[in-house]
Amino acid sequence: MSRAQLADAILIAHFGFVLFVVLGFALVLAGGALGWHWVRNRSFRTLHLAAILLVAAEALAGIACPLTVWEHTLRGPGAGAPEDFVPRWLSRLLFYDFPSWVFTVLYLLFAAAVAAAWRFVPPLPQRRR
Repeated sequence: MSRAQLADAILIAHFGFVLFVVLGFALVLAGGALGWHWVRNRSFRTLHLAAILLVAAEALAGIACPLTVWEHTLRGPGAGAPEDFVPRWLSRLLFYDFPSWVFTVLYLLFAAAVAAAWRFVPPLPQRRR
């Protein structure tokens, strides 16, 4: 596997992570309103909350996302956007040129919203075996 292919794979995994966090939240809200039982799964909800809390903590600490750093390192200095169609569009969806404080505020607000969803769409208690 070439460096560019590995960078593309990391980009796809990164997009999957973001999709899990964003789409997961939308599904929790929709599922709570529509009575979907699976959105109250405690393991799913714990993993979902932990994912956005990790992102928010990294932003507060001023730590760049390890997936972003790894991908950019593999592409090399001045590489720009990926050449292939899917990675190029995924990159455009993931990366924006705003000051880092904007992302920190957004991540914290999103983490607060996900945490608040625990109150409004509470997960089910863990089953005892």
